Amino acid sequence: MFLISPRRYGKSSLIRHALRACERHGALAVDVTVSSYSSYVAFLEGYAKALVSIETRLDRARAWVRDLLGAVKPDVRVRAGTLEILFPQARTARDVSRLATEVFQLPARVARERRRRLTVALDEFQAISAFNGGSVEHALRAAVQGQREVGYVFAGSEPALMERMLGRSRPFYKAGPVMRLGKIPADRFAAFVESRFSRSGIKPDEGLGQAVVELAGNLPYDVQRLAHEAWDDARAAGRRRIGLDDLHETLRRLLGEQDTMFETIWQRLTLGQRAVLRAAVVEDGRELLSADVRSRHRLGGASTVQAALAALAREDVLTRGTFDNPESRGKADRYAVVDSLFREWVARRTF
Repeated sequence: MFLISPRRYGKSSLIRHALRACERHGALAVDVTVSSYSSYVAFLEGYAKALVSIETRLDRARAWVRDLLGAVKPDVRVRAGTLEILFPQARTARDVSRLATEVFQLPARVARERRRRLTVALDEFQAISAFNGGSVEHALRAAVQGQREVGYVFAGSEPALMERMLGRSRPFYKAGPVMRLGKIPADRFAAFVESRFSRSGIKPDEGLGQAVVELAGNLPYDVQRLAHEAWDDARAAGRRRIGLDDLHETLRRLLGEQDTMFETIWQRLTLGQRAVLRAAVVEDGRELLSADVRSRHRLGGASTVQAALAALAREDVLTRGTFDNPESRGKADRYAVVDSLFREWVARRTF
């Protein structure tokens, strides 16, 4: 299956919870973050190591490598009690292609060796497209489609790129079900936050959970960060209750701590990009191309605004989503600041 979500939505945490559930039901589980690797060969080395590390006894793991990957002549080392697998013989494109075929068959071999089902999660999967063009996708799809004892999760946090990878002309077109991870319902998230405060012995004032969720843009990562920092401040001060004033005091502290970094990001932007970013914050990311918004914020022509929005998205400052537009009776673009703290900094420190 394919799991797609913007960054900070909790995708990786969800994967880890799911893998632990698989293990409780007797399956083996492997989790590899593709974007951690600087080259195709480095990824293949890391992927092979993760699969072989299912065998925790080093002597047996080394035997596995010889038996399962002997054809590609791996260099196996043990450093600080950890097995390392290197492929020094992979020098040419042909060598790497042959190596990939062997490594991508490894999950099925491991599952057969252990006589158990195996779950493989490749997180930040969109990064694989940078390694070796479409040949990586072809090689992986060819291996995956015959491995009935192995379940795969291909997860990505760049929705547009992931959607292209699943397009009609790509190898993974209709290869499996697609799950698009949305935001947690705000009311349920707010109730959860308040319940966690209460369980720790710090009573939240009414509406505190809602305020945390709203200030953090209902992004799971940011909600967790703000709630934890507020809880930590309350505990350090010995308070048994926490209210909105306490929450905003924590927010002011966090903004002060991040001030230098946010100032650097702001200074790096062009004047046009700054204006569009501030408009996105003030207008909640809606109708930024409309004549009314462009006039109110002195943004210039629609094409200029569109170019600035694209640049801010490339820099991972803004992310694009949609909202229900009652005027057009359809969907319209909505831009949100990726980091909710940066959004608050822009709202409070810029003009």
